[in-house]
Order: sequence, then C-alpha cells, then structure tokens
Amino acid sequence: MSPETKAPATAADVVYLTDARASQFTVQVFAGGLLSSFGHSPTISIRGFAGEARANPEDLHNASLKLIIQAESLAVRDDISDKDRNEIERTMKQDVLEVSSYPEIVYDCSDIVAAKSGAGQYSATLNGELTLHGTSRPQPVTARVTLTEDSLRAFGNFSILQSDYDLKPVKVAGGALKVKDELKFSFNILARKKD
Repeated sequence: MSPETKAPATAADVVYLTDARASQFTVQVFAGGLLSSFGHSPTISIRGFAGEARANPEDLHNASLKLIIQAESLAVRDDISDKDRNEIERTMKQDVLEVSSYPEIVYDCSDIVAAKSGAGQYSATLNGELTLHGTSRPQPVTARVTLTEDSLRAFGNFSILQSDYDLKPVKVAGGALKVKDELKFSFNILARKKD
C-alpha cells in the first residue's frame, strides 16, 4: 500500500519507543585493496539513536517507523589499540560522515509489508527512506518482528553503498588499503510501549 492510500492510524495502534540500551545496532566496514589481508575491517556500534514505531499489535499492515541516529555516537566496537580506535573514529566522523554538518541519520518509513508467521511474529519489509550525509534515498529493510501489546522487537540486516550517499570511502597507504563501498548494517532493536 502506498503512503498516499494508507489508512489513517486507528485507536488500536500502539506507540512503541526504542530502548537503545536494550538494543544492538552495528555497521560492518570491509577493508579492500592490495593490503586488505593486513587491514582491519572494523565493526562500528551505533549507540545514540531514538525511534518511534506505531503499530496495531494484531496487524502490522498500517505500521510506521521513524528512527534518528546521532552520527557522533558511532564508535569502533572491536578490541584494537586506542591509537587505531581514535584514528578510525576521527576519520569516520570528521572526514566521511562530516558530523558537524550532518549530525543526524534518519530512517523514515510508512510503507511496511508484513506476513504473519505465528502469534505476534512477522516477516516484514520496510520500504522507507534513509537520509544520510544530506542525501535521501529509498532504502528497503527486511526484518523479523515480534510484536506484543507491551513491546516490539525487530532484527535483521541491510546494506548500503557509501557512494549512493556521497560518502568518500577512506583510503590509506597511498590507496593500497581502502574501505570498500558497501556497508552492512545489523540490528536487534527493542521498543517498548509508550506510557
């Protein structure tokens, strides 16, 4: 169902707010180039995010989601030296994401296709829009969703290309070691019913 023909929210809709502390949201970066076998493919934790989902616990048909990530909150999760961690995070935030100019990453979705797979269990495709680094593009996300009156849990993964968002992949050692264009996001997000 397109956003234009979407039915209005009903009294049965419940508002769920994300609980970042009880959730996991990561980005896998892949090293490439001639020296990639010696390079580091870091996992980045997304720590600062807030979101709101609206859904009827009996039916995801008219559900919606808006998620806002604070770009400054991204941090290297791997066990590496402080020097490497600081350099990767500085480069990621200042040179790639340019967080001073683009502090938020936003995912907005009001077109969700869901198939019930059990009591409160769904396989869902979110046909939303991702705004990153000042560029907005359609971004489908597949997820498995567990929905109750009190909570919503969604988990899955999706990939983006940095070049689609005018991000410049990092290169070091004269380009012999560089970050690949694809980034893989994985999430296991808990949202609780708004009081």
